[in-house]
Amino acid sequence: MTILFIPKEIREGETRVAATPETTARMTKDGLQVILEAGAGGHACHADDAFSAAGADVIPAGSTCPANAKVILKVATPTLEEIASYPEGALVISFLRGGEFLEEAAAMQAAGISAWAMELIPRTTRAQKMDALSSQANIGGYKAVLLAASTLGKYFPLLMTAAGTVKPAKVVIFGVGVAGLQAIATAKRLGAQVEATDIRPEVKEQVESLGAKFIEVKPDEDTEESSVYAKEASEDYKKRQVEAVAAKVADADVVITTAQIPGRRAPLLVPTSMVETMKPGSVIVDLAVEQGGNCEVSEVGKNVVHRGVTVVGIPNLPATVPIHASDLYARNLMAVIKHITTKDKDDSKPSIALDLEDEIINGSLAIHQGEVRNPALAEALAPQGANS
Repeated sequence: MTILFIPKEIREGETRVAATPETTARMTKDGLQVILEAGAGGHACHADDAFSAAGADVIPAGSTCPANAKVILKVATPTLEEIASYPEGALVISFLRGGEFLEEAAAMQAAGISAWAMELIPRTTRAQKMDALSSQANIGGYKAVLLAASTLGKYFPLLMTAAGTVKPAKVVIFGVGVAGLQAIATAKRLGAQVEATDIRPEVKEQVESLGAKFIEVKPDEDTEESSVYAKEASEDYKKRQVEAVAAKVADADVVITTAQIPGRRAPLLVPTSMVETMKPGSVIVDLAVEQGGNCEVSEVGKNVVHRGVTVVGIPNLPATVPIHASDLYARNLMAVIKHITTKDKDDSKPSIALDLEDEIINGSLAIHQGEVRNPALAEALAPQGANS
């Protein structure tokens, strides 16, 4: 029988869990055996008893990975300690973030452990149910607005009272991907005036459909390819963008930056000089802070006050909404499991089948049986002499 292991996440700040009682019940119904470390779902308010009722075998907290586990389902990149406990030939399905965790990626390669990177799943119709970047970015965009609203010393909505009228807050959003669109929608629901900018001019219609204004920037000639995630812009475009948004940022109460490029450093969109044009009491929330930041002033895990402007650098915002973030991520993982399992002729014994000719499997499997298959990760590991 194919055994799936769900450990408790141990990286600091990671509150999500890779399975829920709902997905556990579905996977066990499909003939898979689910083993869960006690307490794994605690932060997401999923009790061990609920997992047991769903068909999981719950083992004591602190237990190492079972030697017969075929698949380890996780959220965060496994630590070196965790990797050392995994059986050779096991498949780890998680966010890999290989560019940031090179030592861990090299350790998995050396140990003969395969790594499926959730951030590398192709953005295709077939893979939509597996797209964890989108499901988690949605939550990040929502929470970014709530953080901004709770930090800002002003109301978001227009307020008319006997004591006078309070003007609505002005919000500028950089990046109109999944996180940006959710941030626009949330800020509008709170009553703010919202403007947004993006390298892709075709998103103007989406911005306006949510009741916000699109900040026009003359695009580069080669930006016809549509994507919900940012790609690297030319230096000329960046200059034009700065000119177009500078006045908007200076007048804004809140700036939210969401531009990220999977596997690469986030683009710098708000330099220190731009921060210094903002009014005291204004707020910037940098969703890309873990990738180097869109704002030059932001620091991971800190709220930095620069000349009266608060720059919020809280990382991993989806983990601050652990219940729904876990629900959505677990469903993404369940879709992956369904995609890579096959059943014997008697339709009762599912097994893992990694068809490297399959577009989704080929794109997502960063490391397989000692080979680093993702080109960017192979290049990053090459100087260390770690890739084969």
